[in-house]
Amino acid sequence: MIKFLRVDHRLLHGQVAFSWTQYVGADCILIANDNVPNDELRKTTIKLAKPPSVKLVIKNIDDSIESIKSGVTDKYKLFIVVESVTDAWRIVNAVEGISSINLGGIKAKEGSQNISKAINLLPEEIVQLQQLIDSGVEVEIRQVPNDRKQLLAECL
Repeated sequence: MIKFLRVDHRLLHGQVAFSWTQYVGADCILIANDNVPNDELRKTTIKLAKPPSVKLVIKNIDDSIESIKSGVTDKYKLFIVVESVTDAWRIVNAVEGISSINLGGIKAKEGSQNISKAINLLPEEIVQLQQLIDSGVEVEIRQVPNDRKQLLAECL
């Protein structure tokens, strides 16, 4: 069962690994990213941030979608972390039942617009998120669970 989907350019780090995992009651973290599975340094860094009692799986986006759709992840309380809005958009469009996305940290890039403290979106990312909102997906901004939930629609 998918408990949470978070977009964070840092992927797994202390605040995500501990506060969010505990808050959503996850027992498995899926890092869905096309680069990390082939990057030994990033994989090692991510593994170091993993809480000891939680399973960690690192897969590319297509393999992540395939695993979720196959039912192999159904036995877990799954916390999915992606690096970009596009990755989240791909997963939500391919997998049924994801009703909410958390935007936690998206770094500034050339051409991006600052939406809130830690969220910077490119025009095409705004379009993707608006499509998700229009289809009924809640898109919220929160860095940590104790922050006030802010809906992206309020910021656009």
